[in-house]
Amino acid sequence: MTTLTPEQQARRRIDRQLEEAGWIVQSMSELNPAAGRGVAVREYPTDSGPMDYLLMVDHQAVGVIEAKRDDEGHRLNAVELQSARYATSSLKHLGQVALRFVHEATGEITRYTDSRDPKPRAREVFQFPRPDTLAQRLKEPETLRARLTHVPTLQPHGLRDCQLHAITNLEQSLGENRPRALIQMATGAGKTFTAITSIYRLLKFSQAKRVLFLVDTKNLGEQAEGEFHQYIPQDDNRKFTELYTVRRLTSSHIPDDAQVIICTIQRLYSILKGEPLDEATEETVPDGAAILRKPPLPVIYNARIPPEFFEFMVIDECHRSIYNLWRQVLEYFDSFLIGLTATPDNRTYGFFQQNVVSEYTLEQSVADGVNVDHRVWRIDTEITQAGGRLEAEELVEKRERLSRKKRWEQLDQEIDYQGTQLDRSVVNPSQIRTVIQAFRDGLPQMFPDRVDDDGAFQVPKTLIFAKTDSHADDIIRIVREEFGEGNEFCKKITYRIDEDPKSVLASFRNDYHPRIAVTVDMIATGTDVKPLECLLFMRDVKSRNYYMQMVGRGTRSLDADGLAVVSNAARGPKQEFILVDAIGVKDSQKKETGSLEKTPSYSQKDLMNAVTMGVRDEEVLSSLSGRFARFAKRLDAEQQRQVKDLTGGASLNDLAGQLLKVDDPDAIDAQARKHFNLTPNETITSTQWDEVRKQRAQQACAPITGPLNTLLEDIRERQEQTLDTVNIDTVTHSGWDRDLDTQRAHLRQEFEQWLQSHRDDITALTIYYAQPQRRAEITQQTIAALLASLKQERPKLAPVKIWDAYAALDDVQVKRPEQELAQIVALVRRACGWDDKLTSYADTVRANFKKWIFAKHAGNQTKFSPEQQAWLEMIRDHISTSLHLEINDLDYTPFNDKGGRGRMYKLFGDEMEKVIDEINDALAA
Repeated sequence: MTTLTPEQQARRRIDRQLEEAGWIVQSMSELNPAAGRGVAVREYPTDSGPMDYLLMVDHQAVGVIEAKRDDEGHRLNAVELQSARYATSSLKHLGQVALRFVHEATGEITRYTDSRDPKPRAREVFQFPRPDTLAQRLKEPETLRARLTHVPTLQPHGLRDCQLHAITNLEQSLGENRPRALIQMATGAGKTFTAITSIYRLLKFSQAKRVLFLVDTKNLGEQAEGEFHQYIPQDDNRKFTELYTVRRLTSSHIPDDAQVIICTIQRLYSILKGEPLDEATEETVPDGAAILRKPPLPVIYNARIPPEFFEFMVIDECHRSIYNLWRQVLEYFDSFLIGLTATPDNRTYGFFQQNVVSEYTLEQSVADGVNVDHRVWRIDTEITQAGGRLEAEELVEKRERLSRKKRWEQLDQEIDYQGTQLDRSVVNPSQIRTVIQAFRDGLPQMFPDRVDDDGAFQVPKTLIFAKTDSHADDIIRIVREEFGEGNEFCKKITYRIDEDPKSVLASFRNDYHPRIAVTVDMIATGTDVKPLECLLFMRDVKSRNYYMQMVGRGTRSLDADGLAVVSNAARGPKQEFILVDAIGVKDSQKKETGSLEKTPSYSQKDLMNAVTMGVRDEEVLSSLSGRFARFAKRLDAEQQRQVKDLTGGASLNDLAGQLLKVDDPDAIDAQARKHFNLTPNETITSTQWDEVRKQRAQQACAPITGPLNTLLEDIRERQEQTLDTVNIDTVTHSGWDRDLDTQRAHLRQEFEQWLQSHRDDITALTIYYAQPQRRAEITQQTIAALLASLKQERPKLAPVKIWDAYAALDDVQVKRPEQELAQIVALVRRACGWDDKLTSYADTVRANFKKWIFAKHAGNQTKFSPEQQAWLEMIRDHISTSLHLEINDLDYTPFNDKGGRGRMYKLFGDEMEKVIDEINDALAA
């Protein structure tokens, strides 16, 4: 058998790749440019020597491929000079032709350069572009990257500052031909709106042909689709979907006529692989724990959806581990990658090449009033903290998780359980009930003004995070009982409910009922429920990002009218939400998702998902073998039969044994020698060893499928739980988080230190601290400058947070003004000692006004007429919100409705300006 040289092996791989991409590969002796639309000619002669491949489209020479052997992949940058020389050489029969599309390839790596790009730059592509693609690019007057350099300036109309900043910086990044960009934007700040605005501009101004909006759950895809349908651009009064075609994929068919395609990464992977999709995998976030550190999923070329199919890919919730599991899916496409996330980690920054075009934190969003902050209410119980004990010979109830079928059993040994085991192997109804009772009793203190017109307390919209579906069912039953309400009051929102989960979610978002929703997975991340005012954690979370995503469900702001639709007892807009911690989630140790320094604990479900998706390393197979062997002991005869039906006759013990044997070195050695006809004296190469090991792993893993995983999870759900009705729980603490006063004191101290540090360089602070005689000079402009400096330098010292800190520490019930300027004035007066306790500025102005009027009316002085008094009261109300009255203010509402400055002059004559100066000075005192 003839051994191929490395160069010949590379040429064979390149030939195959060209043919897969629709090219007809010919030698010079076979040259026939009419053989097809795209022809690749080997060893085409030029005045610089034969080029490895000449690419011809529609009889026109358009490109060149410089081929190198595999081990030269690291030096393809140096090869660019050689390929560029061929691209400008004189071609035999054709003469001087500028070859626009330049490639360097080894059969493993392919690099592509379009010489018509601004500052042409080579980029790695999965495979060669198809002839149709190059033909289309030849017709275009400018390349995509050239069009991206002159997108018109975005106007601020209808956009928040953070959205304007993100889109502007993203367009600058795209214009610089940076392949990846990350938009970090706090939950509730409008990431999807920002993305749609950007996509609209890419389609309109850069003539992008196709954009992929990638999500990792079906729910997020549906939510994004709804936002596309509602979006109206700032420069057109038609909806996005009237201007461009948007399609959310629900099958393997990808329409060619759609400009925007919404798809889950699970479905996209199945399309690329040409494999059927288990649609249940689209319901939940791909669990990356088990295969986070494993090799990426294998993806091969698919002519139906070539790498150049999408020009832009927007990756929603990109902080998740999907790009570790599915990295080849993302990198298959020759697309600009745009990530959206509220909670990036180090891997996110690394994947997007540290190109963060927008960084808008939750703290900054709270400071800007885009989102609301939260307070923590803590519920501790004895059993939550310490667990419990069931003595031997105790008669206990056993319950199947799914059927809820119960039976009695006498324990043959004692059971000691920890709080972490609650609602999994052991259920203590008293513990759940005690938490719910404490929550119910604490609500009036959390929301002291939430009383409806009939005098009854109205439970705010509340979301409870449960551990499992079984746990959720227990919670729902007890919530309904303890609140004395019916079925509509509290419902479960997960993917496994009998009702349509989308309908229940819509009711929770838009209707009065349900007041309380219980979820395990469906609305833990990414789902918008603006009226939500209370989050009750009855499950722990170890991932920092996942925890922040869950907390993000409550941060979204809502105006008074919007909140009143579902909570008519609410007085005013949503100003904060309450996080009720009944499990210690706030204090439990959090880790960065996917930290490489820690060894995660993998569940059987995780391991099976990993194997199903192509992971074959020894650690995973060995771990799964052990899980199967243990789980097999829990199966009855009927369940064993069900397993064999799905595996083609293999039991779990059989599968465990097969997995364990995959890495048996003696077996691999024997099989490799037989497969490759090696003599006892010949050494098995690493390539041969890996090939045989791969075959063995593939054969052993073949029966491990999604349906088998589903069956085993169903069996696990049907396993029995022990019901502890013996140990009665008690509350040890229910109230505001014990560290809250410390946090408030620290915030107040930071605020006062910041004010002190700027007392000499911010006019308003100079007046408040050192020159009170100038108090009349404190205007809206000077306070706005102070507020802007504070928010820019210390966003976490937002007035709303500092207000709550002072109010609690001063022990005053003073309503926080809606306007930030009024908040900051009251806070600065308190911090500088002008007020002994936190006082609403409007109340201060009213009190000062009353003193001033009394002084003006004292003795034999002329008293103001009723009309003059009415004008002075208008001025008072103006100062309470705008801090100062200027003469020009009399030309605007509300003064102009009463005749403006002309009418005031008639009332006060030449004393008008003196009165204005006096009242400005007196009310600012």
